[in-house]
Amino acid sequence: MRTMLDVGDTAPDFDLTNEEGVVVTLDDLLAEGLLVLYFYPADFTSVCTTEACEMRDRHDDLRAMSVNVVGVSPQGRSSHNRFRQRYDLPFPLLDDRQKKVIRAYGVNGPLGLGVRRVTFLITPDKKIARRVVADFRVKQHIDLIDSVVEGLVGY
Repeated sequence: MRTMLDVGDTAPDFDLTNEEGVVVTLDDLLAEGLLVLYFYPADFTSVCTTEACEMRDRHDDLRAMSVNVVGVSPQGRSSHNRFRQRYDLPFPLLDDRQKKVIRAYGVNGPLGLGVRRVTFLITPDKKIARRVVADFRVKQHIDLIDSVVEGLVGY
């Protein structure tokens, strides 16, 4: 199992499809500035829904700072599309059913089962500026987002 990426590491390139079937690359997401790339276990679970809605509620503030947000999980387009519609999520959710990006970032669960709840803040030069790992809690992930919105994160 690959070691989880950490602050200072280079974010691996990827191309995954979003809920509409459009291929999205790391370069696309970094074109305007910083990227909040968050990995989550599953659509429609209570903690994942809370996390997505917290991200949604801060999305306009992040976009005002040219920060993109994208979620990655091992569910397919259909599930992601229903999840986005049900909770009015304004950011893409990427389909990683093969777990190629999940493995590349080292966020596979124990024994390769599931996915860790991890948020990476990635700079335009593909460096990881911040990382939060909290499998069962959302607060640390949202604290990172709030620090970006408040301009407290230097990179």
